[in-house]
Amino acid sequence: MKQSLQHVKQMAMIFIFFFAANLLTNMVNAQEKFILSVTEFTIKNGHEKLFEDGVKEWKECYLENGGEWEWQMWKRNNGKGSVYALSSRIANWAEFDEAGDEAGKKCRIIALEKIVPHVQSRENNYYNSIPDISRAPTTEMGVIWVTFFRVDNWRVFRKIVNEISGIMEETEGDKRGFWYSAAGGGPENPHYFVSTPFKNYAALDVERDGVWELVEKAKGEEETEKMQAEFRGAVENIWSHIYNRMDDLSHFPQAEEQ
Repeated sequence: MKQSLQHVKQMAMIFIFFFAANLLTNMVNAQEKFILSVTEFTIKNGHEKLFEDGVKEWKECYLENGGEWEWQMWKRNNGKGSVYALSSRIANWAEFDEAGDEAGKKCRIIALEKIVPHVQSRENNYYNSIPDISRAPTTEMGVIWVTFFRVDNWRVFRKIVNEISGIMEETEGDKRGFWYSAAGGGPENPHYFVSTPFKNYAALDVERDGVWELVEKAKGEEETEKMQAEFRGAVENIWSHIYNRMDDLSHFPQAEEQ
């Protein structure tokens, strides 16, 4: 019982920190370099509605008290368990030296009583944006398709991704996704990921050329096969998840302009 209570208290402090820290208040343009904070919450079986209600209540309290932090909440729709991902942008590491905001402190009891009890586990990671291979900002991102990569040779991986991004931009007028590289992480975490935005789920039904089809049209079959072989040799593992944005659990004015 003592260990269980201690675990709940630890989870409460973690949740309060990521939902109340003033260090995440500054939003930056997606074409500028920034740090992306992503906290994934695995929710206890059958507790999804209670968790969502708790976040809504916390959000209402936070905004009523003049809170300025902006965040997005995403729900993962494939993979194991019931997972929500909280994302927010940080301009630089120096923001971690700043103190927490007053609005978050006033609402911490809601996090303790209405959110934390429904969380089974959480994992937080940080990623550096890579603007030179990322697409232009967009508000049409109700759904994102996120592809994760663990790599054996990052130099070869980046060289090929850079080339593919250039082909996409030349062929379609822009890249397709937002690229990030990991800032630390455990042995099972991705080294890179790319988030491809869609307005909604219906947009996933729109047919367009795949990545390697674009490359083949630009470079020919022989060169494409060489690039594919080089890419496979540089990558250890690839996996993907689909997320939809929970607007009622988010506070991201740019998204509300849609």
